[in-house]
Amino acid sequence: MRRLLGGLAGLILLGAVAGFIVTAPQRLPDADVAQGPGDAARGARIFWAGGCASCHAAKGAKGNDRLKLGGGAVLKTAFGDFQPPNISPGGDGLANWTLADFDNAMRRGVSPDGRHYYPAFPYTSYARMTPADIADLFAYLGSLPAVAGKPAAGAMAFPYNIRRGIGLWKRVYLDAAPVVALPAKASAPLRAGQYLVEGPGHCSECHSPRTPYGGVDKARWLAGAADPEGKGKIPNITPGKLRWSAAEIADYLKTGFTPDYDSVGGTMVEVQANMAQLSDADRAAIAAYLKAVPAVK
Repeated sequence: MRRLLGGLAGLILLGAVAGFIVTAPQRLPDADVAQGPGDAARGARIFWAGGCASCHAAKGAKGNDRLKLGGGAVLKTAFGDFQPPNISPGGDGLANWTLADFDNAMRRGVSPDGRHYYPAFPYTSYARMTPADIADLFAYLGSLPAVAGKPAAGAMAFPYNIRRGIGLWKRVYLDAAPVVALPAKASAPLRAGQYLVEGPGHCSECHSPRTPYGGVDKARWLAGAADPEGKGKIPNITPGKLRWSAAEIADYLKTGFTPDYDSVGGTMVEVQANMAQLSDADRAAIAAYLKAVPAVK
C-alpha cells in the first residue's frame, strides 16, 4: 500500500510539473520580435484596420475622442466580463512598455509581467500580423493622447479565473498560419485582403462560430455566429450567404450603405467607421478575399 501511495504521489507530482510546463506563457523568440522604430504614419492604417478604438476608447466616443484610449465598455460573455484596458501612451497605459512587450502581447497574448491574456483580446488573429506592422502600430499608439486612469478589472467565475489554464487553450487555438489556402497564383490584392481580414482586422472573432471552449471554429470560417454579448446573431459573410459583389462590399465598408439602400447597424457601426478610414485599395482587397473564401451555408 505504501508503494502504491508513493507511486500515486509521484504520478501526481509528475503531472503537476508537466502541466506547469505545458501551460507556461510562451514569449516570442528574440530573433522574431519586432524591431523599431516603427513608422506612426503607417501605423495609423493598422490602427483602423484593427479597430483599436472600438474597444479601448470610451463607449460612444466620436471624432478625436476615439483616439483617447483609456479603456472602453466592458465586454460581457458567457465566460465572464472583460474590461479593455488603457492602451494610451500615458503612465496608466503603455508608457513603460517596450516594443518587445507590445509584440508579445499582440502575437502571443502574454503580458509584460509574464501572464496570459484572455482571448477576448483577439491575439489569435493578431498572431498573423507582421513584425513591421506591430512596430508601426506601437509607434502610432505612442503618438496619441495620454489618458490617466485604469479601468476596474473584469470579473471571471471559476474555473475561467485560473489564468494559467489559458496556456493549454493557446496550444489548441493560437496559430499564426493563414486559415484559407489561397491558390498559388492568387493576386497581390487578394493576399493583402487575406492578411487584413485574418490578421489585424480579426473579422473571424465575431463572424465565425465558436467551439464549446471558446476557440474559433475554422471549419465554419466566417459563417456567422451568436453575438458574444448574447444579443442576436452576427451574419454569415461567406459567398454562400453574402451575395453582394466585391464592389458592393467595398462600398458598404466605405459608406455604411448596403446595395438595397439599408444602412449599417448594431456593433457593425463601429467596424464600418474604422474601415472607412482605410484606402479604397484596402477595402477592395478585403472584398476580394471575402469573395474568395469557401462558401458555408
